[in-house]
Amino acid sequence: MTRSHDDNIRQDVRNVLHPYTPLDKIAVTGPMVIRKGDGVYVEDDQGRRYLEGMSGLWCTALGFSEQRLVDAAIRQMRDLPYYQIFAGRSNEPSIELSERLLAMTRHLGMDKALYANSGSEANDAAVKVIWYYFNAVGKPEKKKLIARERGYHGVTVMTASLTGLAGNHADFDLPIGRVLRTGCPSAYHYAKPGETEAQLVDRLMDELEALIAREGADTIAAFFAEPVQGAGGVIVPPESYFPKLQALLKKHDILLVADEVITGFGRTGSMFGCDTYGIRPDLMTVAKALSSSYMPISATLMSSRIYEGLVEGSKRNGSFAHGVTYAGHPVASAVAVEALKIYEERDIAGQVRAVAPRFLRRLHALDAHPLVAGARGVGLIGAVELVRDKASRAPFDPASGVQARLADAVLEEGLITRSLRDTVALCPPLIITEPQIDEMFDKFERALETTLAFARSKAMVD
Repeated sequence: MTRSHDDNIRQDVRNVLHPYTPLDKIAVTGPMVIRKGDGVYVEDDQGRRYLEGMSGLWCTALGFSEQRLVDAAIRQMRDLPYYQIFAGRSNEPSIELSERLLAMTRHLGMDKALYANSGSEANDAAVKVIWYYFNAVGKPEKKKLIARERGYHGVTVMTASLTGLAGNHADFDLPIGRVLRTGCPSAYHYAKPGETEAQLVDRLMDELEALIAREGADTIAAFFAEPVQGAGGVIVPPESYFPKLQALLKKHDILLVADEVITGFGRTGSMFGCDTYGIRPDLMTVAKALSSSYMPISATLMSSRIYEGLVEGSKRNGSFAHGVTYAGHPVASAVAVEALKIYEERDIAGQVRAVAPRFLRRLHALDAHPLVAGARGVGLIGAVELVRDKASRAPFDPASGVQARLADAVLEEGLITRSLRDTVALCPPLIITEPQIDEMFDKFERALETTLAFARSKAMVD
């Protein structure tokens, strides 16, 4: 009996390493193969249709069938499919993208753009820029970087070290040196008994001040922060957190890097998370929704202060010796330009503000479910905690199979979410409508009921 073409594809794809997946499971079951996309929906190779409640990986802001982005890629492919921007060369799409991107972020102090392919690379480049800058301005001792528990900044050796998640360090011999860890502003996870959010923020600032004093402010270069911590569990910061953090960093001449890889381009109801939370960074990283992820592209944006330091350093060194092959790729840039046009023409941030009340109302209603605690969100990003006991917030043992049963039940309902340890995240495309929001939560609620029945059958909950 001969194998079909589809069988060959499914077998061969098992030879691919699948991130954040038990590799022994993939070897047995194979992956879920997605073939088609349409708006907020995707379809697998078995013809099953799913509402994509995670925008892929927090990223496909305009859904899976935006023809204008497809057409932009085709046009640019015909004109100039690739060229590099080393040695003073450029291409028209990357120039136009820079003009548009900096026009959108100039109110945040951004003045220049450095391109790469992913959020990990953008944050990795930010580290190199920061070290280069302090060497150029005569402060070579300022090299340490502060990042938060539950923060996520990528998976390169450097950015995985900044990431504050144990799973990204285990057996990778990470984190490397020069990274300091500070607390996460999650009242649900870290507030002490009776401690308010404001009191939690004050304690975190005291702990950070003590860390700076212990290490020496003259050795610390920068603080990396997501406006909303995504992969760490969708941690929405208390109101006072970023104002107090920025005042403390400014006092000690510590740069602030805003990681907008997830929150950029409308996700929080403002064009950037920095707008939502009053953040004015020294550097800012964007990716994902920059092209609605139709093409891989990222940017490290920087203030004029940082850029002027790079100019001085390049005078001394003869060049600014950093760049990647696909930086400013003309096709990726053309698609990103079209995405930015769409965000502005359709007022995508306004669209998020219009539907976010429905999204957040349905999200917070989940707190009443026996398996759920700690619902939280902003704009069109949210999460809930899966708990065995609501009073104590005790999670299920991973070996119980409850988390796995929920993951299966969600797919059975035709919905894609993302499990992050005991957290389940939702981050739908920004084009989602109110009826589709209801569809998404109806599916999720039915999956929770299936999971509750499973947990009760195993006597794990009352």
